[in-house]
Amino acid sequence: MAADDIATMIRTAIPDAEVQITDLAGDGDHYAAHVVAASFAGMSRVARTRAVYAALGGRMGGELHALQLTTAVPAA
Repeated sequence: MAADDIATMIRTAIPDAEVQITDLAGDGDHYAAHVVAASFAGMSRVARTRAVYAALGGRMGGELHALQLTTAVPAA
């Protein structure tokens, strides 16, 4: 799965998200994603993670083998 595809899927589901994707192994299978969105305000870390995984439409563990995920709310 391409990094651009991952970023697009996240931005489509979370329109206010700023997304940075890093290919950790150069194999198109292991990525790190940093997702910052104002819409995460008031959400727990678990809820934020679930929102990002939902955006990926079940591709985790299949097309996308590993995703190191960090989420945040924009700094004030």
